[in-house]
Amino acid sequence: MNQPTEPKADKAGVRRHNLSLVLRTVHEAGETTRAAVAARVGLTRPAVSSLVEQLLDLGLLVESGKTFSGQAGRPGTVLKPADTGPAGLGVEINVDYVTVCVVDLTGTDRVRRTEHLDNRDAEAAEVLARAARVAADALDAAAERRLAPAGAGLALPGLVSGGTVRQAPNLGWNAVPAEALFGEALAALRPDTAGLPVASDNEANMAALAELWFGALGDLRTFLHLTGEIGVGGAIVVHGELLRGAHGFAGEIGHLVVDAEGPRCRCGSRGCLEQYAGQTALLAAADATDVPDLARRAGAGEPRPLAALADAGRMLGRAVSGAVNLLDPEAVVLGGIYPQLMPWLAPAVAEELATRVVSGLWDPDANRLRPASATTDASRGAAGLVLHDVLSDPLAYGRVPGA
Repeated sequence: MNQPTEPKADKAGVRRHNLSLVLRTVHEAGETTRAAVAARVGLTRPAVSSLVEQLLDLGLLVESGKTFSGQAGRPGTVLKPADTGPAGLGVEINVDYVTVCVVDLTGTDRVRRTEHLDNRDAEAAEVLARAARVAADALDAAAERRLAPAGAGLALPGLVSGGTVRQAPNLGWNAVPAEALFGEALAALRPDTAGLPVASDNEANMAALAELWFGALGDLRTFLHLTGEIGVGGAIVVHGELLRGAHGFAGEIGHLVVDAEGPRCRCGSRGCLEQYAGQTALLAAADATDVPDLARRAGAGEPRPLAALADAGRMLGRAVSGAVNLLDPEAVVLGGIYPQLMPWLAPAVAEELATRVVSGLWDPDANRLRPASATTDASRGAAGLVLHDVLSDPLAYGRVPGA
């Protein structure tokens, strides 16, 4: 059977694609020259210069001084992504806090706001309105830095699909149209954001994207990312892309059963991982008031916190080893509260991995169990999702030349 062919791109479509190619190349390099971009993307220098001039006019690139290669010829002008203009607004809503950040095209976190709130007993519309108030405050600060949101990304706990939170057990949410509610609440506070594109995803997916785009993973492109919060979230990155599953719900490792006779979970099952390794369970088992208290007492060698962390690590390792056997990632990255607790949590996780992973590649000295980078979280991943759209289609987001 003959397959339909893709329509041939016209000149405008080709140029649009090449503008994205050049902008993404400069973004990935941080700073570079026209000659280096031409060599990297395979276009002629005159073509790259024309594209660069348009990106400069759009306010998406800036020039900064000269660079000397040590070879014959004129020095090249340094190109950088602009640190003003379009920016990503990232909003993370979790059980006990809301975090908002604004990230510019260089990937720099320019504004950050966190408000600690107990969202469990509030209506979903009220929680999203609270998040909109925090976001409006962040956008006021961003405007002073000559940054304007190109869109908003929402990082939400639970099953998220089509702009709706299908289920968030720890919040008690079901079928909540989060994108629409947040967009309306933000526009009521800042009319200039009416019609602002809003995207949403599971907070663990957003945290994994933040690690992929902004973290210190080097060339690591296939990994399992776990986020320890009130619950436990998971995300799977394969060759630099999220593995979402048939309905977008892949990665719910917090609800993997590690003990069929264990305590009842909010999801309705028993013995889910988050009933042992989630923040609430950990603090209760250790009789600790918060995570810093738990870390302090574990560091002091108190038996109960040490036992709680060892038990949580064993259950975490049991769940993760099954995922490793199934997915064969290069590494497992622990985020959320886990990096603060790695000295006491990681040994038990590593022991389970060494015992249960059939490949034999996960011995404790393999450096495959890693803490998430300090500069990555779900809000930053949500902002990065917006920046990804800008990089993919610069013409849709750059300023009108001469404006």
